[in-house]
Amino acid sequence: MCKITVLGAGNGGVTASYHFAKNGNQVCLFDFPEFSTQIKAINERSGIQALEEDHGCSMILPGFEKLVKATTDIKEAMDFSDVYVMICPSFAQEVFFKQMIPYLKDGQTIIVMPGNYGGLVLSQMKNLSDKADTDVTFVDAISIPWACRIVEPGIITIMGIKEFLPVSIYPVKNATEETIETIKSVLPIEIEILPNPVVAGLENINFGGHPLLTTLNMGILENFKGDFNYYKDCCSPATANAAARMDKERLSVGKAFGLKLRTELEAMNALYDCDFTTVYEFNRASSTHGKINSAPSSSKQRYITEDVPYLLVPCYELAKAAGLKVPIVESCITIASAYNDADYFKSGITLEKMGLNNMTREEIIELLKN
Repeated sequence: MCKITVLGAGNGGVTASYHFAKNGNQVCLFDFPEFSTQIKAINERSGIQALEEDHGCSMILPGFEKLVKATTDIKEAMDFSDVYVMICPSFAQEVFFKQMIPYLKDGQTIIVMPGNYGGLVLSQMKNLSDKADTDVTFVDAISIPWACRIVEPGIITIMGIKEFLPVSIYPVKNATEETIETIKSVLPIEIEILPNPVVAGLENINFGGHPLLTTLNMGILENFKGDFNYYKDCCSPATANAAARMDKERLSVGKAFGLKLRTELEAMNALYDCDFTTVYEFNRASSTHGKINSAPSSSKQRYITEDVPYLLVPCYELAKAAGLKVPIVESCITIASAYNDADYFKSGITLEKMGLNNMTREEIIELLKN
């Protein structure tokens, strides 16, 4: 049994808290006072309920679980445990970590789901703070284990769960057996250890599906308020072909840095124990992803606002460092920026934020190894 602090009370954070508790762990769930809806509801209900059925479909892991604590006090949350699972939109990682820095101490482990280069970014923040010498381990997961939703405050549905979860450990020197055992004791599924946070970022399976398909389908998404099944209805032979081309760009970036990456299809089949022959077939037929309508209804939702700046931009930045062109990735960032009157090239995860600016490709490779 572990003591675990979950940071972030969104879909993933509430589901993680429920599942961790269901596995017999002592759990504290934290979110900021301005986002206290779930915290208040969980305290009022004395726990979290997972439904057995939703929209006429059977859900997994139903039941009710109590938490030891649900709080909006960051000190209370940090004092509860030395193991932290941060599950929040990528843009909020730095917000959470800024509040965590005063309470950092040697030996703490921070699991970031999805990582999206968080191990590099948060480590850089630590190194620029008065906690620079504190030995903290950052674990980047490529995603969250669950396909899940909050139905109403304190009530969730879990549609499916991955077969395993690839994670990286940073700094690399902290990738010890003890650290690996800590991660295994926390996460409810098997883990696979990746070489570094760049692999974890490039292997996030949202890279291919979410930002490009959302960008290509924005008219119908907005006009019909997202009231259809995203994976079945937004993926067509043509859009799947474009996504496959973009996936080749991602793979080329990995190759330039000596990284062996799975293709999007290989990752999907492995994570969900499937044997589809194309990404198009997976999106159309996956039982996990086809249970409920979950399409975004505007360009202001996370398939654009998170996945473009925090998945596509770092890939584009790494491509530049390696002297590569990634035209589909660049085009998707450009169009998404136009949708939201933003400049994701500047606001996204840049080499500077990762602590890799002004470094050659060879220097980046050496840093990631050591």
